[in-house]
Amino acid sequence: MGYSPCLSSLPSTLHFKTTTHCMHGPNPSPLTFMSSPQNPSSTSSHLPFKSNAHFKINHRITPTRHRPPPNPKFLVRALIKPNSKASSADTKFIVISSVITMTLAIANRVLYKLALVPMKEYPFFLAQVTTFGYVAIYFTILYVRYRAGIVTDAMMAIPKSPFVMIGILEALGVAAGMSAGAMLPGPAIPILNQTFLVWQLAFSTLLLGTKYSWSKIGGCLLVAAGVVVAVASGSDAGQMLSGIGFLWPVLMIASSAFQAGASILKESVFIDAATRLKGKVLDIFVVNSFGSGFQALFVLLFLPFLSNLRGIPFSELPSYIKSGAGCFFNMGAHTIGCDGAPLLPILYIVNNIAFNISVLHLLKISSAVLSSIVAMSSVPIAIYVLSLPLPYLPEATNLSSFFVFGSMILLAGLIVYNIPQPLKQDSEN
Repeated sequence: MGYSPCLSSLPSTLHFKTTTHCMHGPNPSPLTFMSSPQNPSSTSSHLPFKSNAHFKINHRITPTRHRPPPNPKFLVRALIKPNSKASSADTKFIVISSVITMTLAIANRVLYKLALVPMKEYPFFLAQVTTFGYVAIYFTILYVRYRAGIVTDAMMAIPKSPFVMIGILEALGVAAGMSAGAMLPGPAIPILNQTFLVWQLAFSTLLLGTKYSWSKIGGCLLVAAGVVVAVASGSDAGQMLSGIGFLWPVLMIASSAFQAGASILKESVFIDAATRLKGKVLDIFVVNSFGSGFQALFVLLFLPFLSNLRGIPFSELPSYIKSGAGCFFNMGAHTIGCDGAPLLPILYIVNNIAFNISVLHLLKISSAVLSSIVAMSSVPIAIYVLSLPLPYLPEATNLSSFFVFGSMILLAGLIVYNIPQPLKQDSEN
């Protein structure tokens, strides 16, 4: 699957009571997660399914007498001192990991646009290359985990039919995202990608019956308002999308919708698997591997139809693929405009894998909230970087006051959405 537009915003981007992101796919989604051999999906707070069940623990309180220690000051000092050292070391480690993750997140968004510069005329070929690349990576990791006993036969035997629709949606998301990303100005891409959150909340509510708090609904509305203000306000000369056809921003938003739909279907797979596996958590690489496999299949099957939309007849498709390969490797006679390949596409793929690993590591040592904040904090920085003159993008993009204001609204919406909610404690007499 590509960079997730699958935390496949994996991702995609996975979590508790928030959003589920594919951890692959080309569109930089809000957050993507990749599980590790330690199977953090079963130990951390990003489990990709929700439960409406309420669990109550009744504690039996036995009256006891507490005697103060003979020397309470000494006891407190003895307990706090080593804990303080450990806490200080852990805090520094979390800060360093957060900085690394944010750096990779920013680079991921910037390299996504840069990778599409040399492949502007061949976005479907790049989508196919990245998709098959992730298929190879995922199935290799799945095989290793299966041999290690982490993935069981029962996990491998889950029904594969849901992955067909997941593959269709993610194939459409990858192709639409790369086609639009090649034509859109760099700063507009991170903004439009944030509609993933709005689509996911809507689909989760409609298809899974998930109930969200008012803060999350309000956060999504702010995100939507920020997108509208950033890309559609002001005079024609001041608009970010001035001179850009109406099709491309709509296609990027549709790409987010496809990816959000795929993430909801993945969530339903985890819910169903919890019943089939008698409460055990389905390994995330089972889902990502088979999902990416069907995605690669449908990207290939959709290639004639998608290329025809760009004016490439079916009879010229073999020539298009051959030219795309020549442009990707920057070899052959038809490589005009392919400067930067294959370095930029490969850098994007490598950085994307590193980002997935880094964000999962941060999730394991901290929390899902911190991981979300780090990932969403990269959005305004990436927008600013993409507005500057860059290698292979020498023309700077002017950020109008409306675009900056819309970006601030969007960021406020992301913050409101990720504010942790206090747990409601049920009391029994």
